[in-house]
Amino acid sequence: MAKDYYEILGVDRKASQDDVKKAFRKLAHKYHPDKQGGDAARFKEASEAYSVLTDDKKRAEYDRFGHSASQQTANGGGRGGFAGGFNPEDFGGFDFSGAGGGSEAFDLGDIFSQFFSGGAGGGRTRAPRGRDISIDIELSFAESIFGVDRKVLLTKTSTCATCSGSGAEPGTEFSTCTTCAGKGKIQETKRSMFGQVSVTTNCPTCKGAGKIPKQKCHTCGGAGVTRKQEEISLRIPAGIEDGEMVRLTGSGEAVQGGTPGDLYVKIHVKAHPLFKKEGQNLVVDVSLKLSTALLGGEYSLETLDGKITVVIPAGIAHGEVLRVKNKGVPSERGRRGDILIRISVQLPSKLSRTARNLIEELKKEGL
Repeated sequence: MAKDYYEILGVDRKASQDDVKKAFRKLAHKYHPDKQGGDAARFKEASEAYSVLTDDKKRAEYDRFGHSASQQTANGGGRGGFAGGFNPEDFGGFDFSGAGGGSEAFDLGDIFSQFFSGGAGGGRTRAPRGRDISIDIELSFAESIFGVDRKVLLTKTSTCATCSGSGAEPGTEFSTCTTCAGKGKIQETKRSMFGQVSVTTNCPTCKGAGKIPKQKCHTCGGAGVTRKQEEISLRIPAGIEDGEMVRLTGSGEAVQGGTPGDLYVKIHVKAHPLFKKEGQNLVVDVSLKLSTALLGGEYSLETLDGKITVVIPAGIAHGEVLRVKNKGVPSERGRRGDILIRISVQLPSKLSRTARNLIEELKKEGL
């Protein structure tokens, strides 16, 4: 069965970008490998779905070809050059995608293209990818509600600032790589479930560049990357939940000749002494004296926006909820939820003689 990215994230095919992002955050929190009980395979699957469905061009292509891929291949070849109804997803349990770690990928697509497209040695190669990084940050309750900009210092592998990742001393000349004859790729024979196959990989000598600098960069020694402390700016969206994950594409570890990994930021929100978050609303419990509940009055409430005065209507009952509009959690579209005030009425545990007599009089009045 081919992967259904919408089913993986649990969203409708007409889901908005906001819906896709929220769904991914929940799954990333649930399956992240660094979390106890996490699932690396499902986390990777959700990340793959997220990267496609949040890219308008990739999503359009997926919507056009994704679900009908098996039918297209059965009718004479699909997008990946498969013929005769072959679908690499049918070989479940074998992961040839090679994501992460900056290592060279063994790509099943290369094998199929050589078997079924008639192009020996013409397969595509997958660029190496840097390692993902995961960090934790703590937010105040107000920061989680309104969103916040944060800067974090990370010590990580980054693209060399001197040579811009080429590994060459600026201004130096290059010579043709003798390993790959300047092609940047080499042919390797590997064993697979189909027997011995010839696959195309990036040249290990020139890292796919096809040329070698005559003088290596004095900063990175030709590695194209250096390990250094780097300041990264984070934008935490409004209304983020405790335990959610924010993903910064390309802010992970760099790797020469490839793409950097991603940075995953796990959010921890401090509890508020008064408010709790329920969707777009903020909920607070307020206890009233019996006299205030019966006669009405005013209540001063300290909100996240400052102090407000809440009018208590006469005769309010225990368990009733008052609503203060547009003081709750902002949405990504700028709208705000409400504050919900849950009323509890205090009943005195002891009565003075005077209070008892007054209540007896009220009883006579039918109250």
